[in-house]
Amino acid sequence: MKSGKNLLDEMPENYRNYNITSTSAINMLMKFGDVESAERIFRSIKTKNIITYNATIKGYVGNEMFEKALNLLEQIDIELDDVTYTIAFNACAKLCNDRAMKVGKKLLAKMPENYRNDNITS
Repeated sequence: MKSGKNLLDEMPENYRNYNITSTSAINMLMKFGDVESAERIFRSIKTKNIITYNATIKGYVGNEMFEKALNLLEQIDIELDDVTYTIAFNACAKLCNDRAMKVGKKLLAKMPENYRNDNITS
């Protein structure tokens, strides 16, 4: 973790504005359990994409912060992808309460048909 943080500290400012670099940093920090630093980077990203949201939500799930995962999920104002749905359903299953059930049902109703059919094999 120390070398990862050192790398972040040494990273030129202009690289911090790239979603790919920032998302990778969020992923690394979440895996190390440094949620606070990951959140700081997430907040600093001006234009977030679905990959950035997915990394952050997955990080919350990995750190057993399921409520935070659902809170962030409900704030997303861009189109969800199949990865988002997968992470969200996992968060709902882990949380396993009334809110998780409502969020899961809402997501299932909103999920595009092609995401459902992609998982069916013949």
